[in-house]
Amino acid sequence: MKKSIIIVLSCCFLFSNCSDNQDPIEPQKIEYLWHLVKVTGGIAAIDEEFSRGTITWSFDDATKKLVVENNNDNITIEDALDSGSYDYDVLELEQELYLIIDENEFGNFKISQNLLVIDQNKMSTGDGSDGFIYSFQAETIVVE
Repeated sequence: MKKSIIIVLSCCFLFSNCSDNQDPIEPQKIEYLWHLVKVTGGIAAIDEEFSRGTITWSFDDATKKLVVENNNDNITIEDALDSGSYDYDVLELEQELYLIIDENEFGNFKISQNLLVIDQNKMSTGDGSDGFIYSFQAETIVVE
């Protein structure tokens, strides 16, 4: 008797969870918010660290806009760009990538896993030694 009741209840449970409403699954859009976490280099050989959220960069590939939110209130610390919206592009030269911001080359960049490193010592015109190296960590955001 117990076995029959369990079978009947199981069938009721299975059939009550079925749905004819098959909504198509919309693909999720993934965006990356880049947190500036470290700046090194320059003539003074600085080595500054920032907590996540202090300075963020967001690249929009469709519009080629870079939006920077800079909440660093210490003007003596190198932090790249002020808050604002910037035009950007990418220059590929001899299998190296260079970031162009508002028509000015900003530096060579590499992305690996969740890390973006922009090196101003490596430019498309040659190598230098007094530039800054900016290290960013990615935050993945799913946009619905």
